[in-house]
This record gives sequence, C-alpha cells and structure tokens, in this order.
Amino acid sequence: MTIRAAYVEQCGPASSIRYGELPDPVPAPDEVLVRVTATAVNRVDTFVRSGAYRTPIPLPLVLGRDLVGEVADPGASGLAPGTRVWSNSLGYGGRQGASAELACVPADRLYWLPDGVDPLDAVAVLHPAATAYTGLVHHARMRSGETLFVAGGNGAVGTCLIRMAKDLGVRVIAAARGPRNTEYCAELGADEVIDSTAADPVAVLRGPAPRGVDVYCDTSGRGSLGSAVDALADRGRVLVMAGLASAVGGDSLDVGRLYVHDRSVAGFVISLATTTELAEAAAWINRRLPRDGLRLDTTVLPLAQAREAHEDIEAAARGEARRHRGRVVLRIGRSATPR
Repeated sequence: MTIRAAYVEQCGPASSIRYGELPDPVPAPDEVLVRVTATAVNRVDTFVRSGAYRTPIPLPLVLGRDLVGEVADPGASGLAPGTRVWSNSLGYGGRQGASAELACVPADRLYWLPDGVDPLDAVAVLHPAATAYTGLVHHARMRSGETLFVAGGNGAVGTCLIRMAKDLGVRVIAAARGPRNTEYCAELGADEVIDSTAADPVAVLRGPAPRGVDVYCDTSGRGSLGSAVDALADRGRVLVMAGLASAVGGDSLDVGRLYVHDRSVAGFVISLATTTELAEAAAWINRRLPRDGLRLDTTVLPLAQAREAHEDIEAAARGEARRHRGRVVLRIGRSATPR
C-alpha cells in the first residue's frame, strides 16, 4: 500500500520537493499511526529541507513537523482509533515528517485535540505557541510582574509571546509596524506598542521602560544584539529565537555590560526541547485552544502545493512579496474542511 506525501530525496532547494507516493509507514512499538488531516509549513522546515539546520534525517524525508489528525493504529498507546490528536515535533532528529496521509508519531510527542477545535486553526498555531511557551518559561525564566519586550509583536511567534506573557501576569511592550499591526498587538493584550521603524527603537523603548526590560525577545533574527543588551534591566535576559539565516550577533557586544549588570544572552531553538518541556507547552496550548483558538492569519493550500509553500516562505525571508498571507497550512485529510 502507498500514501501520498510531500518529500525530498536529498537536501536541497524548494524545487527538490516531490509530491507523490511512498510506501505506507510502519509504526515502531512506541509509535502511534496517525491519519493526517493537515500540517503547517514553518521557516525551520525550509532549513531542514535545505540542509542548513543540521539534524539526522532519513531519506527520502517526508517534510513538516506539525500535524493534526486522527489515530489510525494506537499501538500500545491506549488511545482509541479515531481520537483527534496533534504533534509538533516531527520531520527532524531522525523522525519522518507530517506532510503525508499517514504519519508515525512517538507516543510521548502526541497530544489530544480538544473537542470543538477546528484542526486547520489548530495546526497553524502549534509550532509558534509551543515556541513561545518553552522560550519564556524554560529559557527566559519569565516571572509574574516582570516586563517583556517583543520585537515583531504581530508575527506568529510574537503574537503567541504576547498571549503567553499575559497568562503569566507579565507587562508586555511590543514593537510593530504600522497602525493595523499596532492595534492588533494592543488587542492581544500588549500594554504598550512602539513603532518598529523608529531610527533608534531602544531609545523609544526607554519611554515605557526607563529602567529597562527584564526579557527581550528577538523573533526576527535581524536585530542588533548589542542594542538588545542595552535595553535590559539589571539581571535582564535576551532570548534569541531566530538567526540561522541572518547576521544576528555580527555587531560588537561589550561583555562588560553583561558582567556589571548581571545580564545574559540565550539562544533558543525548540527543536532541542525535551519531551517533558513539549508536554508542558502542549497542556497550555490545549487550555487556550477551546478558549480563543490562539488563531493566526492563515492560508490553506492542498498538500500538492508544498513546494509553492516553501518557496513563498523563503521569498518572505528575503524580504520579497509573498503570494500567501500569514501562516501556510497544507490540507491533507478528507475530514479537513476546504477554505
């Protein structure tokens, strides 16, 4: 038997993506076979596909880390067939990906999808929401009463950072471009929103945060690391959440400023999160999904257009105009409602 999938036979450009048939996957004893409804396309998926992000991958590699679907074969998991589930850590670390009609998911990386939640809405937010939770809680050690600055507050990860921080009781200052994005960040709960196009955004940030911020989150990978450190309060932390394809850190950084103010800089990639950390993030996501959906602006395409989706995301990273708005979701299963 065969399944339809989006895959590559070797690492390379988006043009190397194939859409076709592969043999049915066979789950290991600790895996659950899932009939996939939809997957999302992340920037990190393009890094894995191109070979820029070094990780063990089996070839041919089915692409994608996020899925929503239904249990087809529960194995030893105890889940009932047909149970709606999700995962957000496939397609790297030796695991096959989610862009296929069937996927094998380790049982400790699989979570139930709450009743009433639209699978297409859910799959769009799984990666950025888990990134926000794990970054703030486990790496930035964010605490109630502190102040967070989010550069790029209207982006997918940025919006989830705002939501997560407000759940923690944190004061949030976000940066956004233009009135529409500024208003959106405020609606999400940001206490202050500053203009990201200012000549010196750190100087502007001193207005609402004269003593500095406790945590500075860079979601773009294009900011100045030295300026971020200057924006910190004593014992403040910079969380670098992007940068593989950029020059973050290329500016000079005065180590003395870290030392005398007890400041720190941490790189963070969710690909190295433990299953315990991911499960904790999943619990927060499942509490929020039925409440407000954590919804993001989303474009839904058929799985056959996986190559186009990768090309679009890479074009945006180069600063070029995109063909599709917001997060890109690939519809796979018959139960996914067309949009």
